[in-house]
Amino acid sequence: MFALISPEKIQLPPGSVVRLPASWEEYQRLCGQRGDGSIPRIKYHDGEVLLMSPLPVHGRDANLLADIVKTLLDHDGREYDAFTPVTMSLPEESGIEPDYCFYIDNWQAVSGKKRIDWRQDPPPDLVIEIDVTSYSDVQDYLPYRVPEVWLFKKQQLLIYQLPGTDYQLQTHSCYFPEFDLQSAIAQCVQITYESNTSAAIRHLKQVLLPYMFTFRRSRKIAALCLALNNQQCPNSSTKLLSLTTKTQDVCPHWLKSWYYL
Repeated sequence: MFALISPEKIQLPPGSVVRLPASWEEYQRLCGQRGDGSIPRIKYHDGEVLLMSPLPVHGRDANLLADIVKTLLDHDGREYDAFTPVTMSLPEESGIEPDYCFYIDNWQAVSGKKRIDWRQDPPPDLVIEIDVTSYSDVQDYLPYRVPEVWLFKKQQLLIYQLPGTDYQLQTHSCYFPEFDLQSAIAQCVQITYESNTSAAIRHLKQVLLPYMFTFRRSRKIAALCLALNNQQCPNSSTKLLSLTTKTQDVCPHWLKSWYYL
């Protein structure tokens, strides 16, 4: 199969990347010619258009990483919104199509919207890019000021954050700072390729169980402190350590049974 780009048709072999000089208007025509489909991927930057026809591995890795993010956010009980496919564009400057984007801190700003104005609305908090064909570049997101970009390249996760004017490589995600993402993703990728994505996500949920217990326990301890204060318990000055070990000595009956749920 050969590459064909004409006013009537766009045809690219799977895994191929085509780079062409183009104006913003020509970029828009190519996007319109593609219609409602998402293949080929098209991006525009600095008078140049890049077209890419993804391989199946591209979509599988993108869905896996997105499922991992959703699982972690659900585990933390955090609200979010997610989009794919989506075209981010700034007229005459940039057009790009991330594999997945998440609104986490700013989900309310886009809740219910059918269209996002990239000049007015906040950017996604997290973007996922799969780089199989050297098509992806984290700097593409600089005009949008996306706070965090995950670039998955050669089976490795690269986490980029924007503390100032340029993206910098980091070891941890600002959205999951205490979780070992690198190890978890490596395990999930291995399970996905040996079995399937659903098996990988089941494994991740098992890994998260100890974290869930610790999270719930810390929340209960905090709630106990508040309840003791509100109930004016005679032993309310008991140290936090005592709350975790001698709850039955200081709590009313309804608190005792609730704590050990």
